[in-house]
Amino acid sequence: MATAERREAQAVAKWVRMSPRKARLVVDHIRGRSVPEARTVLAFTQRAAAREIEKVLNSAVANAEANHNMIGDDLVVAAAFVDEGPVMKRWRARARGRAARIRKPTCHITVRLTPAERAPEPAPKAESTDEPKVQAPKKKPAPRKKAAPKPKKEAEA
Repeated sequence: MATAERREAQAVAKWVRMSPRKARLVVDHIRGRSVPEARTVLAFTQRAAAREIEKVLNSAVANAEANHNMIGDDLVVAAAFVDEGPVMKRWRARARGRAARIRKPTCHITVRLTPAERAPEPAPKAESTDEPKVQAPKKKPAPRKKAAPKPKKEAEA
């Protein structure tokens, strides 16, 4: 059995001074997209993480073109993920001689590219069924009726 040649290019940016949680929000937008489409998405994303991820994407494209003789615009983002890096701990002086800890998180950003014909297809959503779901129109609740006034008791004379 002949093993198929695995053509894949990747780039990793380590110790990026950014919270991994914030970077993951941006990475989720480009996973599975073509390189030109991913570049467009990153260019119009206003988060600061988009600039760092764009650098990693451009580096992965350059690696693919230089090392694997692939065409950059024919590639697809097969995998993109953000791992946690070490957290730098700093101290800040506070009132009455106390100190407060400042956490400065770092992350490692990885982008993997493959040729367009070998790109993995996105997993089907769990909710997709053959029959479309039809919701019944919502009924407005019936207006509440005011209670009839209680008859006044007549004073006994």
